[in-house]
Amino acid sequence: MSGGLVYSQVVEQVYPDFRTSAPLERAITSHRVVMLGDGRSVALEFADEGTAESPHNAYTVLRARFDPWMARQAEDAGAALITGATVDALLVEDGRVAGIRSGPDEFRADVVVIAEGTRSLLLKAAGLREDFSPHDVSLGVKEVVALPAAVIDERFLCSAGTGVACTLVGHTAGIEGGGFLYTNGDSLSLGVVLKLDSLYQRGRRPHEILDEFKSHPYIGRLIEGGEVVEYSAQTVHRGGYGLPTRLYGDGYVVVGSAARLLLNNVATLRGMDFAVVSAATAVQAILRARERGSFVASSLAGYEVLLKDTPVYRDWRTFKDVYPLLDNPRIFETYPDLVCMVLQRLFSPGPEAGKKAVGIVREEMRGKVSTVTLARDLYRVARGVAL
Repeated sequence: MSGGLVYSQVVEQVYPDFRTSAPLERAITSHRVVMLGDGRSVALEFADEGTAESPHNAYTVLRARFDPWMARQAEDAGAALITGATVDALLVEDGRVAGIRSGPDEFRADVVVIAEGTRSLLLKAAGLREDFSPHDVSLGVKEVVALPAAVIDERFLCSAGTGVACTLVGHTAGIEGGGFLYTNGDSLSLGVVLKLDSLYQRGRRPHEILDEFKSHPYIGRLIEGGEVVEYSAQTVHRGGYGLPTRLYGDGYVVVGSAARLLLNNVATLRGMDFAVVSAATAVQAILRARERGSFVASSLAGYEVLLKDTPVYRDWRTFKDVYPLLDNPRIFETYPDLVCMVLQRLFSPGPEAGKKAVGIVREEMRGKVSTVTLARDLYRVARGVAL
């Protein structure tokens, strides 16, 4: 399960014919950041139709179609794919991972690549990592809403084969998190990603928040008449660069979500390209270790060195100060509503004399947030995203 947005320039390094052979839904030609207030919304849009020299960089995918394609690429390269089997445990001998156990069967290997996602139960059970704090994890819930392609084209002002990716902030019942809305060929991917401990503290259920989210007029008009054909949920790390991660050890490496590799810089939420790059980088390290004839931790340490030299890892480091912003409830409730109220007054002249924007902001801030708090939050946003 994923939101469903893939950034092609990164993935093409592993799959050169990605754009022409992968089962892609739509090329994203418009990115929107939308703040949702009480029945109001404010949107910032960036549009890029792309050219032959600079093709589209983002595509929507549906994992039910995309994953089998990726599996075929692995099989064509010589991998054996076993489905319908549960890995029950890692085989650990003398402190070294030596394979996996699935039911009564054991599969031994020089190296085990662990890509089991956020919870990483195998690593935990083997004593190779500590438990994660709910504070560092979010829960994503998603619906796929079927709509005719022509209706999507009309509502999102798209041409055939192109689409829109919306990042939505606000209207999540004050719970730290946000939402997304992506256009597929003949469906929409709609969901919210919510901080786990905040959900628990407020006693709310994630599907309730999603239902309330869908009731907002901005979203409601875009999904009107659609049929929910899929529902899924998945825990995700909140993308903290500073969170400790053990990437390798004797006989194993950790990739993707299991290694906490996710980036949220407010404008984009990236996970799949991080997973692809980390796996490809791990392969390089494994091949070098094989040349040495040793798969102990010191031989696999090159994985971390190589990973830190990749552009995606450098992006992760660049936006490391975004992580603390995700703990600020004002960003997800107070400020979206404040921006909407200010814009409403500017666009709604009445019989009384109007005010300039600064005066309106001061009035709308009263009782909600102090000038000092606003200035401090603006500085943190600028530091995390822009400076």
